[in-house]
Amino acid sequence: MFYREAGDFKTSYRDDNQTFPIKFDRYRYYVVLAVAFGIIPFIINDYWANALLLPFLIYAIAAIGLNILVGYCGQVSLGTGGFMAVGAYACYKLMTAFPDVSMFIHVILAGGITAIVGVLFGLPSLRIKGFYLAVATLAAQFFLVWLFNRVPWFYNYSASGQINAPERDVFGIIITGPNAPAWATYLFCLIFLTACAIIARNLTRGTTGRTWMAIRDMDIAAEIIGVNPLRAKLSAFAVSSFFVGVSGALFFAIYLGAVEVGEAFGIQKSFLVLFMVIIGGLGSIFGSFAGAAFLVLLPVVLKVVGADMLDWPTDIVAHLQLVIVGGLIILFLILEPHGLAQLWRVAKEKLRLWPFPH
Repeated sequence: MFYREAGDFKTSYRDDNQTFPIKFDRYRYYVVLAVAFGIIPFIINDYWANALLLPFLIYAIAAIGLNILVGYCGQVSLGTGGFMAVGAYACYKLMTAFPDVSMFIHVILAGGITAIVGVLFGLPSLRIKGFYLAVATLAAQFFLVWLFNRVPWFYNYSASGQINAPERDVFGIIITGPNAPAWATYLFCLIFLTACAIIARNLTRGTTGRTWMAIRDMDIAAEIIGVNPLRAKLSAFAVSSFFVGVSGALFFAIYLGAVEVGEAFGIQKSFLVLFMVIIGGLGSIFGSFAGAAFLVLLPVVLKVVGADMLDWPTDIVAHLQLVIVGGLIILFLILEPHGLAQLWRVAKEKLRLWPFPH
């Protein structure tokens, strides 16, 4: 009986168009932020940071970026891993060239560089769409991985071909390198995720988001009523690539510390982020969070239950993960195309009516 709109009056259009129109939702949002910023940093350890929290925060940013492009604007992309690599290598070059500049600036600039690259590879979307656009972005994935492998300047002529994040600090607290405390890396990624989610939510609710959705639903009709397809599609590629570049920079500098582009940002990474968006829900910011949480938690749960408790072989557990993910994608595409986000919406509607039948 606590999840109700009774007594929650709106006296202006601004109140009526809130992201969380029900008070309980707003309070829950503030509680989640309070726990994330005020409690978890004091109880976190290296295992929880490296196994669950950091991957979730970073992949959630990438999923939000891809969801803007695929879910809101309807432009198919299979090059997420390559754009994450652009963010990672841009961050590496900035860290080594400007060691005295704050890491916040490095990550933001890496996202900006990735946005420029994303716009360049988004130009074909003005002429092609659907399967052909997917192939074009897939070509971008392979080209970017090849570029970072073959041009030694990107990895500073290292003999191994890897890039290694130098130790950097923010306000005297180390956040990169092996000596970085878990709480510091967690808070650094959490700040970026919170900012990206707020920016994405406001963009998708405003005029920009409406133009993206108009292009997604019917691009010819959108152009007839005055939507500029050039601006709409390229802005979607730019914003999406910015978020993906930020996630790639954090994935390299904060989470891994050392990467080789083919292993860390291969085609598997592109499909992983795409699966997060499909399972979480297309066209939903919450769906990006849900999909990232699900696919980050799934391997850990399978390892604990299958390998540790049931003593299954590790290769069986790894293959079982692929089977579960593939089966869920088929089920969601057939039964619930809007993913976990739609299931959450339906559950909330049931709660608003419970215990009454209608």
